[in-house]
Amino acid sequence: MNTIAIKDEFIKLGQALKLAGLCESGVEAKFAVQEGQVLVNGVTETQRGKKLHPGDTFTYEGQTVTVLEKK
Repeated sequence: MNTIAIKDEFIKLGQALKLAGLCESGVEAKFAVQEGQVLVNGVTETQRGKKLHPGDTFTYEGQTVTVLEKK
């Protein structure tokens, strides 16, 4: 399982996909989410602007990433 660390209270799903290196662009992230290919905390998510907080997980193409708080 991979992790990303954020300094703010939350990160939007599209940004998280790019930060984790799972999508190369915002457009790619947008289509992945809209097509129901991304799970957030085990549930299919179709909102690219979904806010992820530390402790949340998201999965795309078999890779799961956990959001951590940057210390």
